[in-house]
Amino acid sequence: MKKTVTVVAAIIENEKNEILCALRSPEMSIPNQWEFPGGKVEEGENLQTALEREIEEELSCNIEAKDIFNDHTHEYDAFIIRLIALNADLKEGQPQASEHSKLIWLPRENLNSLDWAPADIPAVKQLQAEKV
Repeated sequence: MKKTVTVVAAIIENEKNEILCALRSPEMSIPNQWEFPGGKVEEGENLQTALEREIEEELSCNIEAKDIFNDHTHEYDAFIIRLIALNADLKEGQPQASEHSKLIWLPRENLNSLDWAPADIPAVKQLQAEKV
């Protein structure tokens, strides 16, 4: 039986209504695909605390994690991921890529120009369906 991993991801929008997108590095699982930044929920953490910790560790900035935006389970070859995307506000600092190959801000109507990790696609579609 495949292991299920619960992961949180941040939907961070800037003042220009652009969404933060992160390119997975060649060393990561699911390499060279785009995702919303975040990471695994540790035992005993709530979703917001986990996301705030992960963003501070990965992007060296502080966010305020808010409500659930999208909750989707996707089965990969080796594991199952439950990806819970949360709305988040950037509070302090600017995101810096340390684990990812690249970070970009992109208008929601251009999100489908990227090669997204399969688990992130439902959140991308939901963002594009929303009117700003």
